[in-house]
Amino acid sequence: MKAFNIINRYIFRELLSPFIISLFFLTFVFLMTRIPEITNMVVNYNADISSVALMLVYTLPRFLEFTLPMSVMIAILLTFMRMSQENEIVALKGAGVSLYKLLPPVLIFCFSGFLLTMWVTVFGVSWGKLSIKKKSIELARSSIDAALRERQFNFELEDVMIYVSHVDMKTKTLKDVFIEDRRTKGVVSISIAPSGKLIRLEDEQVYTIRLYNGVINQVDMDEGSVNNIQFGNYDINIDLAGMNKRNKKISKDLDEISLFDLIGLIRSGIKDKARLSEALMELHEKFSVPFACLSLGLLAFPLGVQSASLRRSSGFGFGIFFLLLYYFLLAFGWSAGETGDYPPVLGMWLPNVIMGGVGVFFLVRNAKEKPVQFPVFVKKTAAAVKKRFAGKI
Repeated sequence: MKAFNIINRYIFRELLSPFIISLFFLTFVFLMTRIPEITNMVVNYNADISSVALMLVYTLPRFLEFTLPMSVMIAILLTFMRMSQENEIVALKGAGVSLYKLLPPVLIFCFSGFLLTMWVTVFGVSWGKLSIKKKSIELARSSIDAALRERQFNFELEDVMIYVSHVDMKTKTLKDVFIEDRRTKGVVSISIAPSGKLIRLEDEQVYTIRLYNGVINQVDMDEGSVNNIQFGNYDINIDLAGMNKRNKKISKDLDEISLFDLIGLIRSGIKDKARLSEALMELHEKFSVPFACLSLGLLAFPLGVQSASLRRSSGFGFGIFFLLLYYFLLAFGWSAGETGDYPPVLGMWLPNVIMGGVGVFFLVRNAKEKPVQFPVFVKKTAAAVKKRFAGKI
């Protein structure tokens, strides 16, 4: 019994180092995808370093939601690949230790990853997304430049929605401008122009968006009438100071509310089928993604052990293949479940069932000393992935 405890502690310690390295590396790679946006904020919108740092912190939970399960799988895979290549698995088998007796530290490690990931999905993701929205609105209301992001519908300004296809921050010129103005009670004004210019008045908190050669559609919600006005020049004034004083409450999307609020919303009854499906998808995602630590970890264990009979690169290639397959199935389930035609519970949990089932099958085969023969298309895909990455190194 004491020998088994020593082995379990040894395996658990060996898992920690590749997990930490993988987590830092993958999270860093994900953060690098935000570099263009951050550079744009600093150069064009004059955002200070503290605001940029806060935006990065708020983004971390969304990245950790995926990098934690990935790191758990990679850590288990690399650890047992190393033990197999150095004949440690053979030595343990020779001492009468079966593969099943090596499972406890793996399961404890996976369960630890499950708890950590669930904390991130339940509390961290909604907090991070809501904090990003609040910070974006704060930046937009301090300088309208931050609300003029290209090819995005920008709702940060109260009762004003702005869309522009291109912004030249040096000359303050705009192209393909679409502005929806609801500041006048009962009236919605939609202004469309091929070009425009941003003008700052003497008061730094008051801006003017000057549109050229466009059209205004004014909809009177009370009378149900529509007026169409063509113009050569038209100015839309935006008082940021006035917006800040009103301090309108920020609306929350489904992925920005807490778990308890989400459950309460579902129980209260959502008549819109698409919105109900989206809410159920959000609820199931908070638990199915953390469960991936268990299903992918259980799959990585036999893959790493079997690498003794395979080349090291092949075992790692198969691991990456199944990792990508899991996230492909998850993305497919999310896209299909949003429509309401595909059960949300199936869309979010089927990838775990598939990966966990494959892992159990591989484990039983390896325990019986029957190496798994991968299908030809899997081997070809893994070889193609390896060749692709090898060409970039």
